[in-house]
Amino acid sequence: MAYQHTNSKGVTYFLNSKDVVLRGGKKQTIYYFSKDKRAETIDALPAGKEVGENPRNGFLTVKNVK
Repeated sequence: MAYQHTNSKGVTYFLNSKDVVLRGGKKQTIYYFSKDKRAETIDALPAGKEVGENPRNGFLTVKNVK
């Protein structure tokens, strides 16, 4: 079951992750939301992360828990 989150505007998004290599050669996992299921869609929100929402436009982000 794919992790999904509905923002304050009522739009449902699916959480995706992707491993990327930064310019310095460091490997990092990025998380992003999409309106459709993709090959990168994951089943759960990673431990130590929470979903944030921009109140102006409803844009979702994944951020570290404080």
